[in-house]
Amino acid sequence: MPTLTFIGLSELIFIFLAILLLFGSKRIPEVARGLGKGVREFQKATNEIRQEIANATEDISHTSTSPKKLEEKSTPSNSSEIHS
Repeated sequence: MPTLTFIGLSELIFIFLAILLLFGSKRIPEVARGLGKGVREFQKATNEIRQEIANATEDISHTSTSPKKLEEKSTPSNSSEIHS
């Protein structure tokens, strides 16, 4: 049964040489910048999603711990609204 192994030094050198042959030495910085921007945008999006989830769970925990606040919001405060 094959075991999972990480990429070794010889594989990294082979990948780098293949990229060098495909893109050329002048285009590698442009490709690296593009990859960096893509990774940054991905991290920003995941951080925003994590923050939204944290805010939603915080809101849910606050509303579930105080049922009186829910009752106060659902009952009208003016007596004229009750008779209407």
